[in-house]
Amino acid sequence: MPLTMGVRPDAATDFRFTVTGPDGRPVTDYQVAHEKRLHLIVVSRDLRTFQHLHPTLTPDGVWSVKLTLPGAGAYRVFADFAPASGGAMTLGADLLVAGDYEPKALPAVTRTVDVDDYSVSLGGDLTPGRSSRLTLRVTKDGEPVTDLEPYLGAYGHLVALRAGDLAYLHVHPDGAPGDGRTKAGPEIVFYAEVPSDGDYRLFLDFKHEGQVRTAGFTLRSGRPTAHMSTSSEPATADPQPGEHGDHGH
Repeated sequence: MPLTMGVRPDAATDFRFTVTGPDGRPVTDYQVAHEKRLHLIVVSRDLRTFQHLHPTLTPDGVWSVKLTLPGAGAYRVFADFAPASGGAMTLGADLLVAGDYEPKALPAVTRTVDVDDYSVSLGGDLTPGRSSRLTLRVTKDGEPVTDLEPYLGAYGHLVALRAGDLAYLHVHPDGAPGDGRTKAGPEIVFYAEVPSDGDYRLFLDFKHEGQVRTAGFTLRSGRPTAHMSTSSEPATADPQPGEHGDHGH
């Protein structure tokens, strides 16, 4: 339940919220998953902007995090967590930012995205109702990155969102740092299962040289998309620069 109203565009806001249990009281005890008790995903409704944040919890069950939204419009907030007494779950809420707003079309389907000096390529397709192998390959200045750094217990984290209703899927990679078989790049392998045909936005977080970066892709499920890139030039990443900040993922 959001406690903060009146978020202004391009202004840092102390965003506060609670997770309410079956007894109507704020939940105060959580399991640790990937080194955090709660992961907060914030996306614009047009899936152009993405943030993965990690709020702090007060003893009375109030979460808070510094949140800066890049403009007016409609946003969706997802809290990804597991209470101490139950399994993993995701709760969502809408967040509206007042001001002039014109939604943009979903970014075009592409297989390569540029993030700063890095390029990330995507291999594989999404098949509804079936586990699909996705391989993300990271290069820098044209050279494979073989020394990705662990972040939150993995070499990469992937969030998938279905365009339209924003159905949410948080996917973790195959293998883990230090398990004796998982290499630190250039490839990160995920297995994802989406519920239906449609357009999806996929956001990959990876860490290298001490900084976490995010690469955003559009992928269409139900049919191969290798031939569907609209340009021979790599796309640019949509997530806003510096969005991770001190709390981000």
